[in-house]
Amino acid sequence: MINKDTTFLGYRRENGRVGVRNHVIILPVDDISNAAAEAVANNIKGTMALPHPYGRLQFGADLELHFRTLIGTGANPNVAAVVVIGIEPQWTKLIVDGIAATGKPVQGFAIEHHGDHDTIYRASKAAREMVQFASEKQREVCNISELWVSTKCGESDTTSGCGANPTVGNAFDKLYDVGATLVFGETTELTGGEHLVAARCATPDVKEKFMAFFNRYQDVVNRHKTSDLSDSQPTKGNIAGGLTTIEEKALGNIQKIGKKCKVDGVLDKAETPTGPGLWFMDSSSAAAEMVTLCAASGYAVHFFPTGQGNVIGNPILPVIKICANPKTVRTMEEHIDVDTSGLLQRELNMDGAGDKLLECLLRTANGRLTAAEALGHREFVLTRLYESA
Repeated sequence: MINKDTTFLGYRRENGRVGVRNHVIILPVDDISNAAAEAVANNIKGTMALPHPYGRLQFGADLELHFRTLIGTGANPNVAAVVVIGIEPQWTKLIVDGIAATGKPVQGFAIEHHGDHDTIYRASKAAREMVQFASEKQREVCNISELWVSTKCGESDTTSGCGANPTVGNAFDKLYDVGATLVFGETTELTGGEHLVAARCATPDVKEKFMAFFNRYQDVVNRHKTSDLSDSQPTKGNIAGGLTTIEEKALGNIQKIGKKCKVDGVLDKAETPTGPGLWFMDSSSAAAEMVTLCAASGYAVHFFPTGQGNVIGNPILPVIKICANPKTVRTMEEHIDVDTSGLLQRELNMDGAGDKLLECLLRTANGRLTAAEALGHREFVLTRLYESA
């Protein structure tokens, strides 16, 4: 289906990265700037606000993650230009400077000492100019190796581990061979199968870093004096779908990294990989959180296998849904991009399923909207490490 000469039509950004979308976003630094950001997006057609509930009285590693996520979101190659709005000038400038390092157009506006009316007026003027700038951007031929693809599953059931997840694994193996940059995560959902991931690590150093992140999660569980995650892992939906233990869920989850891929590196939440290959990112198993982190890490397309059915999308990262459950394909047809139910009915082999997913990937990279995009799903959820001060 793909080889080293495969190409797609993407948007090449000022720093050389390649995106598949051309968004102009209005990015609030904090929760109390959401209204101004949404007002600008309402004024200027072709822009999109990304409201969220955080950004006040955060500190330490939690604040660093907040900044890293917002900067990474603005820096994502699917974004052409950014207007940043915050209550205070210092934090607003910090986000602006981080995004500006990519070379793309970005301007920041602080509400303090200006108020909403003046801020919205000035930010709207900047946004209008950025939309016109973005409208002149043209797609160009890009090599498949320049595509960054992330994955995370949701609402898993028995068909996930037997069908949808291995389909992603097959596609990942083929993308790995042509030099693409890939990522997986969901630290909690590797429990009981972490040794299998550790055995796939390319070097002892990568293995040590992976286990450090996994053990950090185990320490959180122990610190809260509980070994019972039955209300969380597996979820009630997972259990209804036939998964009775976290170990069963983990073994199905790991199928997404294929059979050939090595784990070439390890990332903390919202960190950006430094080279091609398969990366592990320490991340939540909550769908909207992890997909948001993948977008902040710079990924351009996301593979989302589901069994029971999930409706997750993202404002800037196209989410491709894969499903091997014939009932879900029938009852939630409008959410499914790639139907691999033929695997369990012996009408489709795994290699064919992987190629089917890759065909959808190329169509998405060339501009075709995913089901989540067409339905307007723009879930943008920031990860918090601990409570505000």
